[in-house]
Amino acid sequence: MSVKTLKAVYNQEKEIKGGLQPYYGALIEHLSHTQITQTENQIERKNFVLVIDEINRGNISKVFGELITLIEPSKRLGQKESLEVVLPYSGEKFSVPDNLYIIGTMNTADRSLALMDTALRRRFDFVEMMPDYKVLHNEENQPYKIEIEGYEIDLVLLLKTLNKRILALYDREHELGHAFLIAVVKEIIADRHEAALYELANCFQNKIIPLLAEYFFEDWQKIRLVLGDNQKPKAYQLIKQSDIDYEVLFGDSDEVTDFADDAQDFTLIDNNSKLWKQALTYIGMYKASQLPKDED
Repeated sequence: MSVKTLKAVYNQEKEIKGGLQPYYGALIEHLSHTQITQTENQIERKNFVLVIDEINRGNISKVFGELITLIEPSKRLGQKESLEVVLPYSGEKFSVPDNLYIIGTMNTADRSLALMDTALRRRFDFVEMMPDYKVLHNEENQPYKIEIEGYEIDLVLLLKTLNKRILALYDREHELGHAFLIAVVKEIIADRHEAALYELANCFQNKIIPLLAEYFFEDWQKIRLVLGDNQKPKAYQLIKQSDIDYEVLFGDSDEVTDFADDAQDFTLIDNNSKLWKQALTYIGMYKASQLPKDED
């Protein structure tokens, strides 16, 4: 016997003739004489959350379909303007209850969300999630620090300084999130500070610097400013800057004169460089005064 069919017969939406009719009829007769009482306070009502990650990268019409209207508060089940749709495959009626919360995540630095603004603005609250520096503090509310070589790398000061420079050179929506440094924090908590420095180097090599190159369209002068290389002695700079000798490349010609003015070449240090494993490399990004001066 089908529960779905039993419900339809009980609600007089369907009629069974022959076959299992005696069984359905007997059970419905029994149910009609059975009274189930439940009070409101006996029912534990739970809330449910549906998370859609990177919602701005999905095709909203395919993700929600007709349900885009049903998720509005006034259209939820039990509301005065409640709506329901008939699902195309099962043929069942469907509505959205008011105890379902839908959370969509997106990166606001990605401008691909522009096409969905009209569809989502009326149905979602947009909550900005900026870098949370509290995550980079321990239980005593002290910033996590990598302690190595007699130095301390303050992760909060490091991230805040980089973000202030990005804010000045670009905008607030492109600031670096605290998630970049979570792997470093885990190693600090485990008291593995050498491993933490390795994770920090890996983060800059494979995440932060490539992201900055994308932000600034390979404008390495601005990337140098974000990393503070313009304030560091040459020995501690991650991006080396040098003049381009056009005369050597093209000879003494007036044809390249217009290009030769203030032309600079930028080179990121090798991934195997010892600089990546030195504490002063990162301390110099937020406190260049602690770095030793270049020798004449």
